[in-house]
This record gives sequence, structure tokens and C-alpha cells, in this order.
Amino acid sequence: MSEKIKFVQRETLKEKPDPNDLGFGKYFTDYMLSYDYDIDQGWHDLKIVPYGPIEISPAAQGIHYGQSVFEGLKAYKHNGEVDLFRPSENFKRINNSLSRLDMPKVDEEVVLEGLKQLVDIERDWVPEGEGQSLYIRPYVFATEGILGVRPSYSYKLLIILSPSGSYYGGESLSPTKIYVEDEYVRAVRGGVGHAKVAGNYAASLLAQTNASAQGYDQVLWLDGVEQKYVEEVGSMNIFFVENGKLVTPELNGSILPGITRKTVIELAKNLGYEVEERRVSIDELIESHNNGELTEVFGTGTAAVISPVGQLKYGETEIVINNNETGKITQDLYDNYTGIQSGKLEDPQGWRLVVPRY
Repeated sequence: MSEKIKFVQRETLKEKPDPNDLGFGKYFTDYMLSYDYDIDQGWHDLKIVPYGPIEISPAAQGIHYGQSVFEGLKAYKHNGEVDLFRPSENFKRINNSLSRLDMPKVDEEVVLEGLKQLVDIERDWVPEGEGQSLYIRPYVFATEGILGVRPSYSYKLLIILSPSGSYYGGESLSPTKIYVEDEYVRAVRGGVGHAKVAGNYAASLLAQTNASAQGYDQVLWLDGVEQKYVEEVGSMNIFFVENGKLVTPELNGSILPGITRKTVIELAKNLGYEVEERRVSIDELIESHNNGELTEVFGTGTAAVISPVGQLKYGETEIVINNNETGKITQDLYDNYTGIQSGKLEDPQGWRLVVPRY
């Protein structure tokens, strides 16, 4: 058994929310994981503490200069056990993000062990309803109180937990409407588009607000140089089904390497589908649709897992995909993916990690 991490108990536990009204990111559990870094000691003082406000300098560099990265993953409960889904991939990716912002890497095994002990303590917070999960948010930010423009000498890592409802409200997959952004850009190669940094999401908000005002659910970003090649949706990677083949934009340095994306590609190949990663232009998609070759579109991400797309608008052109209905391949991938996550289907790849009881 692994060594127990320091645990600071709170005096009174919270009342748990109504499982029928969880939403996303509204409620937080009793505890969080805390880990500190300074240039002299390195990472130290790993502990589980009561969830609550933290003290931070008004001059903290993370606030002023954006040294902040995060991750998102989930825990699921079935048959009395709690599972994490490919958590090692998240800690590999957070280290890639930390490197890009010149922040100190963490020991992935140490932080994963801390997460397992935290989730074990909070296992009663993991909801058991259809499509429900415990959302897990690890994040690291600069804390040194100095206004010099240089990498911080101190940082804090926190992991907070939030019981979350079904993305689709317990109903069947509901196709979304996507607006193709042709004015603003999300990222360029050589920038930070491949890292999960806070600033990427701040820069996307205006375009999302504009799209929402026009009745669209999400923004589909084009490349930042020619603005003709599809990259990703605001919170998801994107896939297209052309002539029965799965096609997704290749990772090029400005696209986030999604863990759900990676898993869907592996799963699709295991199920016998052909998958192609390459550059995809928006003009190709419209032509493919007009020729009857584009039959399905879906996004992939932690929150929705797989989200079908029913409408796509680019400039004055609007196309409807598969009569605004979820396609067979999309549904097949969703059923298999969520079946493995929930423990209803076998897990031949060993993607699920059972949280021990400490």
C-alpha cells in the first residue's frame, strides 16, 4: 500500500447536492489536493485539505502574466467501485503544458497517487446516475508576488472535484449547431495552442459569445495563418465521416492533443473503422457535403465525450448534416466509449483504473 498523504480534516462535512440538479461545475466536494513549489525546495508539502478559499498575493504572476495550466478528467462509480479513466494521460499532458509556459514539471506518479487518495476520501460524492460522474480539475498557477516579467519562482497545484450531471440530461445524443469562426483565430503554430493553458480559453470567449448570440452552440476554429483549415471546436476536437471513413485534423502544434480524441481514434480502429489524420479545409467539407459524401460530424472532449454536430455555418453557407440526427458511427463510438467508461463493457485496453480503498 502506498504511503498515506497528509490529511487535514474539516470540522463539518457539506450537505451533498440533489443528484438530479448537478449541472456542471456548480458544486465542489469537501476536500482538495494541494501541492506547493518554490525554487529552493522544488515540489513539496503534498496534502489533502478542506476545499475553500486560498490566500494569494495581489502581485501573483499567475494573475498578471497568465502562467496557469489545467486538466480535466472524470471518475465513475459502478458496482460499488470508483474508476478513473486514463488519468496518466492527463498528467503527461499537464507536464507538456507546464513545459510550454516554462513552469516546473510535476512527478506524474506522485500526483496521481495524491489524486487516488483524494478520490477515495470523496468516493461518496461520485454520483451513480446514468451519464453522471465526478469531474476532476487539476491546475497549476504561478504564485510569486513580483511584477517582473519572468517565470515565477513559486507555484501551487490544486485538484478540485465537482459532481456533474449527464451532459445530455439523461436523454439521447442531441446534435449541436456549430459556427465556423472566420474573423478571430484560436492559435498559431509555435504558440500555445497545443497546451491546455488558461489564456487559450480566455481568448475564445468573445467568439463564443458572438456565436451564441446567433443561435449556435460552439465555435469551430480555423487555422491562424490561412484561415481555411479546420482545427478544433471551442471545447472539443472534431471528427468527420466521409464515405464511411473517419477523418480528423492532424495534430500540428496549434491543436490540443485531446485524450478523448486519442481514445476515440484507438477505439474506432479496434472496432474496424478506417481513421485518417490529415489537414481538412472548410471548403472540402462543404463540397463533400454537397456531393453527399459528408455523412456525420462529431466533437470529442471530456465533458460530452462524443457530441454529434447537426448544423455547420461558414459565412453565408449553412449545411445540415444527416438531417440533424445522430449518425450510426457516432452512436456506435459513443455507446462503446461510455460503455467502457461506465464498466458496462469489457476494458481490453486497460483504460479504467480502479481507485483503491486506503
